[in-house]
Amino acid sequence: MDHRTIIASLTSAERDRLTAKSDSVGLVQLAVHWGAIVLLGWLITVQVPFWPLLMLPQGILIVFLFTLLHESIHRTAFATQMLNDIVARACSFMIVLPSDWFRYFHFAHHRFTQDPQNDPELAFPKPETLREYLVYLSGLTVWWGQIKTLAINAAGRCRDAFVPAKGHAKVRIEAQTMLILYALIIGISVFLQTAVLVYVWILPAVLGQPFLRLYLLAEHGRCPFVANMLENSRTTTTNWLIRKLAWNMPYHAEHHAYPGVPFYRLPEFHALIRTHLKETEAGYVRFHARYIEQLRQASNGERPG
Repeated sequence: MDHRTIIASLTSAERDRLTAKSDSVGLVQLAVHWGAIVLLGWLITVQVPFWPLLMLPQGILIVFLFTLLHESIHRTAFATQMLNDIVARACSFMIVLPSDWFRYFHFAHHRFTQDPQNDPELAFPKPETLREYLVYLSGLTVWWGQIKTLAINAAGRCRDAFVPAKGHAKVRIEAQTMLILYALIIGISVFLQTAVLVYVWILPAVLGQPFLRLYLLAEHGRCPFVANMLENSRTTTTNWLIRKLAWNMPYHAEHHAYPGVPFYRLPEFHALIRTHLKETEAGYVRFHARYIEQLRQASNGERPG
């Protein structure tokens, strides 16, 4: 059974229930996520004992705003469209990933998931050697790519195939606005002679990026190049904390099968279709252990086990 058959088999009542959005549920989760960032940022700012150790959890919270950005561009994090858009822009600013451009990128990824010719995610190949794996996990290429995208878009030179002609002005203005705001923040920091943002935002984000890379690689890494969303995307079983941190996106095959399901309904949808999922993994540690073993076997010319 493929994802289209699954969706067609749902009753109208099930569809209505699964796609029902809520401002209140989204705002509670938002308050916890943003509130934790503000709290840790304040503790770092006032330099509580052992405050440098707080930069890692702060960074993980910041980079996982990517999952909130992702949910917001689908406009499923909240029932109110304006609220989704405001939150998406705030998150995009924090992680240097323009939301309008990313919406075009991500929707193309959904239309052409694991299609080597058309999925824009596949323009950045998954690691095929241990060296590539370590470079990927560092996150440095990701930061460079996002900064480069911002600069290209701001200069009006966006030529990405997934961005329609009518969207060029939008992504240009968005990138220019972000660069102006970054320059303003840097200028204020220099004027005030403070490096506080380095310790509560920039350095933590750099430290946290490898954890987001570990998480994201499991979504489609080593999944087959087929059209069935139950097979080309992976659902990873994990604990409550990681599911909350990632806005339930470990239920990734479910999300690709039915993108209109908001994050808090994904566990319910999972219960309905779990027996039909083709790519699942029992935890991120196990996924990466298997991935590394496959890379090792490939480097030694062995057949994958």
